[in-house]
Amino acid sequence: MDPVLPASVEADLAAAAALLMQGRLVGLPTETVYGLAADARNPDAVQAIFALKQRPADHPLIVHIGTLEELQAWAAEVPPAALALARAFWPGPLTMVLPARPDVPRVVTGGLDTVALRMPAHPVALALLRRLGRGLAAPSANRHLRVSPTTAAHVREEFGDALPLVLDGGACTVGIESTIVDLSTGTPRVLRPGAISAAQIADCLQRAVDLRPAAGTRAPGLMKRHYSPRARVECAAPAALADRVAAHLAAGLRTAQLSAAPPAQPHPSLVWLAAGDTPDARMQRLYGLLREADALGVEVVVAELPEGGGPAEALRDRLLRAAGQGSVPTD
Repeated sequence: MDPVLPASVEADLAAAAALLMQGRLVGLPTETVYGLAADARNPDAVQAIFALKQRPADHPLIVHIGTLEELQAWAAEVPPAALALARAFWPGPLTMVLPARPDVPRVVTGGLDTVALRMPAHPVALALLRRLGRGLAAPSANRHLRVSPTTAAHVREEFGDALPLVLDGGACTVGIESTIVDLSTGTPRVLRPGAISAAQIADCLQRAVDLRPAAGTRAPGLMKRHYSPRARVECAAPAALADRVAAHLAAGLRTAQLSAAPPAQPHPSLVWLAAGDTPDARMQRLYGLLREADALGVEVVVAELPEGGGPAEALRDRLLRAAGQGSVPTD
């Protein structure tokens, strides 16, 4: 069933649809992060995404679709595993990599013969996709490698007048990018962790899931540095957090502590970024807090690495990449 939205939102959707069909870009809310959307069938419009984001042309984009039936328009093959995952987790924060149909513009796939597809859960995104009846390429609406936006205001701060329209869908409820699972080869392989865990995927499929991208894999979010604020980010285990904060304060640096609990000792050069008490809260707040650190003129952010699996694994991935310590697929 299509989402029922206020008349004011419907008017914005009509304007967004018209712009997209003209080959323009639009800021799009999803439950994960805000996207920079273009008609995925229009190579010139997709090229405009790369230009505005300053993103490498060989970096694949995710195509967002509004119905399960649209899988057939993009994927050359839809294996039973893809249908099972789609029925279990769509609409939602799961992206599937599948063999691409020959007519899929290779500017979308980064020149690869696979295509990444997902159905977002945000009612505004779904309404727009179903109104258009065609896929939208929509990477995060930020400059390449920078912190992803989780509010419409973040998108406007990032791009200003370069975007004719940003649809305001409120704050993103998930707050980090979707899980990406590659189904284009034999064993399902998680390329990027997210709110949907590898364990949930394995349970749905009733089979093992590989937790590491293969050597040479190209997919969103696999760079060593990504999701980075202007401030330097340093990651610390909970037991080492206080010592690392104290070291930076002793060096005269304006420091932020990103953690669930407040600092043990106040300091005039120390800011507490309250990460949240649960993994879900920490995901939802993460990017907004990294942006807040920059707004406060912080020089270094000491981030507590959460422990455990599931969402905590996804949080560790984003924090380590923000610090320039992310893993890169290698032999």
